[in-house]
Amino acid sequence: MRRTTIRRSLRGAAVTAAAVLAIALPGAGVHAEPAQVPAEQQLADTIADGLKDPAARPIVDSGSASGSACNSGSGTGSGNGSGDCYGGSGSSSGLRGGHATDTVGFGPPSTSFLGAFGHGLLNPDVAPPGSNDWNCTPTAEHPEPLVLIHGTWENAYNNFAFISQPLHDAGHCVFTFNYGRSGLIQGGGVGTALPGANGTGYIEDSAKQIAVFVDRVLAATGAGKVNIVGHSQGGVSSRQYIQFEGGADKVHHLMTFGATHHGTTLVGIGALGRAINNLGIDVLGLVEIFVGHSGIQQTVGSNFINNLNAAGDTVPGVDYTVVGSRYDEITTPFDSTFLTAGPGATVRNITLQDGCEQDLSDHLTLMYSPRVLSIIQNTLDPAQPLQCTFNPWLIGGGGKL
Repeated sequence: MRRTTIRRSLRGAAVTAAAVLAIALPGAGVHAEPAQVPAEQQLADTIADGLKDPAARPIVDSGSASGSACNSGSGTGSGNGSGDCYGGSGSSSGLRGGHATDTVGFGPPSTSFLGAFGHGLLNPDVAPPGSNDWNCTPTAEHPEPLVLIHGTWENAYNNFAFISQPLHDAGHCVFTFNYGRSGLIQGGGVGTALPGANGTGYIEDSAKQIAVFVDRVLAATGAGKVNIVGHSQGGVSSRQYIQFEGGADKVHHLMTFGATHHGTTLVGIGALGRAINNLGIDVLGLVEIFVGHSGIQQTVGSNFINNLNAAGDTVPGVDYTVVGSRYDEITTPFDSTFLTAGPGATVRNITLQDGCEQDLSDHLTLMYSPRVLSIIQNTLDPAQPLQCTFNPWLIGGGGKL
């Protein structure tokens, strides 16, 4: 009797969630094509079953599908990923589908995350200034191109509108793109209702998209390796690429900022949810409907995080610079971002406020910190000094170097 009551309550919640997602879907209206939504009975049953292992939970779909978002998989799901995990539309596998896209045009430089976010809402596909010059030739001083990998619910422009132009002006070939574009029906969460909210698909698929993009950069520039700058999920997606998608031989230096390398408790919420899950009640399955696949994968103790770190934090031959902020409210605790060097790798862990207490950057404004920019430049050219400028929490924008 009690299980029946739980199922009825959850079924009602599932119907409500499905209605919210349908309303929030961009472009939905009387003239829109009917969107497929998860079968509410199956969704309720999945939540009520309380699977302890999120990886064992079936993808809820109202149709049948096979393959993965990074294969040409056939199926009746509504995914719009491409067969090679990059660009355009194709036949992906139902809700798992996701894809990456090139940027179109360029946005203005910005010293404020909020300003860049607002511009990105109206122009979600533009590149940050100074990036994506496919005719750029690496110099002897800077032989390795820079690839910028954005975070969850962000895009190439709003994540890097502050740092990209100065890095280009310093002589680097800078490239970036939008990855993990997974909509509401594909399980990207309600954040995808906002234009330009990317990085929401499964991180394993996003890593394959990074692999394709890096190969394009290497082919265009003739370089042997790249250096990667990753913010938040951009750090763990890049590590997934390095460890499992052939990136170890193609990446010299990985620089991450606020990355969820060991998962995040989200100020305790993620850790509590994982604990409840392990008691047999799949609360994270319900949360995933709203925060998306990649959000759940980045919680502490997830199968993805455990697998990513199972063989150690690093791979031989790659240098790592890892930066965390004491004011980070997303990657919590903030020092969980730090890595431990394994054989053949070097790690430089940096707390942003050490030596610069006036930098109050939080998670979103990290990439708008002049000190962060100087850390990137110093990593690539040790002769470049570190800078220290007041950078206020939330608003960002401590000025240009």
